[in-house]
Amino acid sequence: MASFMALYGARLVDNGYAVIPIMPGTKKPGRFVAGAWRDYPGWTKHCGRPTTDNELAIWSQWPDAGIGIAGGTVVAVDIDVADGEAALRIETLARERLGETPALRIGRAPKRLLVYRAETPFKGFKLMPIELLCEGQQFVAYHLHPDTGRPYEWPEESLADIDMGRLPAISQEKARAFADEAYALLPESLRPSRLGDANVPAHPSAPGDLRGTPEAVSAALAFIPNADLDYDSWMRIGMALKGALGDEAESLFVAWSAQSAKDVPDYTAKTWASFQPRSIGAGTLYHHAIANGWSPDPALVLNGNVCMNGRHPAQALLEKLSSPPLQLPQEIAEVRRVEKAPCPVDIAGLDGTLKMLVDYMLATARRPQPVLAVGASLCALGALMGRKYRTESNLRSNLYVVGIADSGSGKNHSREVITELFVEAGLGHTLGGNKIASGAGLLTAVHRQPAILFQIDEFGMFLSAAADRKRSPRHISEILDIMTEIYTMAGTIFLGAEYANRDGKNERRDINQPCLCVYGTTTPIHFWNALQSSNVVDGSLARFIVLQSEDDYPEENEAAGIRTSPPDLLDALNLIESGGGRQAAGNLAGMTPGPETAVDPLTVPMTPEARSLFRAFKHDNTARLREARGTLYTAILARIAENAWKVAMIRAVAADPVAPAIRAVDAAWAIALVRHCAEHTMLEVERNIADNPVEANHKRVLGIIRTAGVAGLTKNELARRTQFLDQRQRTDIVGSLVEAGQVVTALRPSATKQAMIFRICDGEAA
Repeated sequence: MASFMALYGARLVDNGYAVIPIMPGTKKPGRFVAGAWRDYPGWTKHCGRPTTDNELAIWSQWPDAGIGIAGGTVVAVDIDVADGEAALRIETLARERLGETPALRIGRAPKRLLVYRAETPFKGFKLMPIELLCEGQQFVAYHLHPDTGRPYEWPEESLADIDMGRLPAISQEKARAFADEAYALLPESLRPSRLGDANVPAHPSAPGDLRGTPEAVSAALAFIPNADLDYDSWMRIGMALKGALGDEAESLFVAWSAQSAKDVPDYTAKTWASFQPRSIGAGTLYHHAIANGWSPDPALVLNGNVCMNGRHPAQALLEKLSSPPLQLPQEIAEVRRVEKAPCPVDIAGLDGTLKMLVDYMLATARRPQPVLAVGASLCALGALMGRKYRTESNLRSNLYVVGIADSGSGKNHSREVITELFVEAGLGHTLGGNKIASGAGLLTAVHRQPAILFQIDEFGMFLSAAADRKRSPRHISEILDIMTEIYTMAGTIFLGAEYANRDGKNERRDINQPCLCVYGTTTPIHFWNALQSSNVVDGSLARFIVLQSEDDYPEENEAAGIRTSPPDLLDALNLIESGGGRQAAGNLAGMTPGPETAVDPLTVPMTPEARSLFRAFKHDNTARLREARGTLYTAILARIAENAWKVAMIRAVAADPVAPAIRAVDAAWAIALVRHCAEHTMLEVERNIADNPVEANHKRVLGIIRTAGVAGLTKNELARRTQFLDQRQRTDIVGSLVEAGQVVTALRPSATKQAMIFRICDGEAA
């Protein structure tokens, strides 16, 4: 049976609703990652933007995915009343005060939910058991109810058939007026127990202090009975306990929560772990306890920041809090940053022409970049091997490689060296231009020289224009389409476009076994900001091997100066370009692009040891593909084996152009390199790629906090690094990241007072 998302998702999106996936057996947003359902911490981003076609396509493949509606443009009146007559009275009042809506949802009768449209998005609120769900909240539209096991019902009209424009529009003021009037209709028996004034000041004995002592907090809590308190009051006491004593108060909270018949131990434990109090603590507990008749013993120390006889009354707790990671030393000798795994590029283990080329690049570079030198060399040799060599499965040497490093890091050196070597070796015809102006221009170049290398500087800017189908002209956006298409045609005939007017200028251009190699250099921010999730899904990103510098600013090479091309390296490049010195079958063999030319590449065999390595690798990769089914990453995983096989062949031919064979060392090296690049690419996709400015800003702020590592950033430090945001945007984004559990707060002591810092959650640092 198809999931609810597959059945109703597209109709809901067409009708204007922002949908989100709901985890099976729950009412919570979820993601299906690596073959399992998990929480979706960042789902609130969908409250501020429409659902994209790519998201819908992916979510529709997730097993048993339910559908939630993100609030913001819509408002839901949730009547969580188990008394049938009272629930009907409140529904009737809602229709009188807010308008007749066709959208009525029943989950567990007689409880019900009505859907309206917001004149302007506003924050939801609740007067339990009545709740107005709007911005930053969601409700389940289509799913199996976790209690009844039956689908949610829409007894009047299905929401999937209701255009959002048909819903009555309501304002925040009108919603609050209705909620107050509806709450007044409830008999006392249906109203949850509540604490007094929620906005309480700290106790006068501890002005402005959050910290309490275990003795005082325990005594105060005894005067705050939990007789089935409402949710807000329960949360407030829990937050105050954690603010007063930290994690040491967990047992107090568990015991206090157990006083209520509504207590669910697992949920209580999970909620406690989520508490991150910043402005609530012991003062709140003391206030409520005193209001209930508590009279503190005069000898009782209330303020946990007061020292007694040289020892703090909560010294054991403070010692615990002062240890990392909750509290950090004032002077940090070495900031541990979250780093990606090192790239497994073994320069010393290379041989043949590949080693000669890489060594020459590194020896002549002002700032040597081994990773980028390897990427550029693979691309250059792949172009020279074009139409001359193939694997036993007819894969060719066409590669797309991107070298990423910061500005001024020496990322352009490899491109300059290759250009000089090719020209001096008489192979300049293999070089394409430094820029690609249009899709037609790209095809013209490949038709002129079927085995060709393009080396593109500022590749991120080029990609930004080529990937932007909405704003870029067609002749620019089609460049990426042609690159994607021609990549898969290297072993066969690429058939050009047909034109209505075939006047000699517009003839169809067919290319027999084209070998297009592209090596681009760019900075991280330009490359990842240029991409959208559609580029991941359609496979255009998956065709690139993305190599990022291990060290953006390595030590300068003082010996670098005027370059002199090594004669043996020039000879080796020519030998590869000639196919190992093989005699061509005919004068025109391999010289023209069309099907009439003879192209007879040499098949590069594979040793049994190498075949065994690839067999095991492909088996493992297939398992990963199955686990990733329905995610953005299947296209990337699907290309790993193909790219690894190509890289192994290029290395093997570079070692012996005359009688090449893919050895175990070639296979192992290629698999390690390509797999590392794919893993890093998937990590960066998760961290950087966004489909709208709001999501992009969230990921950018998260990245800034991540780079600060365990040291974290204070509020002022974060403000200085995020000056592209105004104060309100910054506050909202940081609040969302903290609420989603992606960022946590901690304390950094100083000579005068502690400073609160933001740092990445351990789970996000991986």
